[in-house]
Amino acid sequence: MSFKINIRLSGTGGQGIISGGIILGEAAVLDGQEVVQTQSYGPEARGGASKAEVILSDQPIKYPKVIMPQYLLLMSQKAADLYADKVTEDGVILVDNSIVNEMPAVKAQVINVPISQLAREQIGNILTANVLAIGALAAIGNLVPLNALEEATRNRLPKVADLNVQALKLGWEWGKKALETK
Repeated sequence: MSFKINIRLSGTGGQGIISGGIILGEAAVLDGQEVVQTQSYGPEARGGASKAEVILSDQPIKYPKVIMPQYLLLMSQKAADLYADKVTEDGVILVDNSIVNEMPAVKAQVINVPISQLAREQIGNILTANVLAIGALAAIGNLVPLNALEEATRNRLPKVADLNVQALKLGWEWGKKALETK
């Protein structure tokens, strides 16, 4: 049975949303999947809107844009306001509830994880929040194996690989816990 998974990662500039999308895409390539990864961001260097989209499939991907994702990451209130209602009804929304205070009403499943708080308090570096979020999302959706994510993280962030792999594994654990409670 073939599959096609549409994923949207969203937040603000400076959170590493685009890096997270690249890591997720590379991990899927390492896993042997077909992948398209696109990105867009506002003109501001930091603080503007930022999104990365990733399409995973076992078949060649004919159209490179995500219309309605099955998986959505929200790492800012602005992202929640813009994208929360733009996900499939049977989709999953991973919300950084240490930043997003008001979640619009949606039909998709909402999973709250204090991503930024975990990165700051348990990893000791807020800049790892993006990788922590990717770990959680990948575990929740069974998108790619953890070892592929680790390899992609080490490839993309070689100077800070150990810290980011630690964040990735913490996010993976939180994602697995979220699955157990649903």
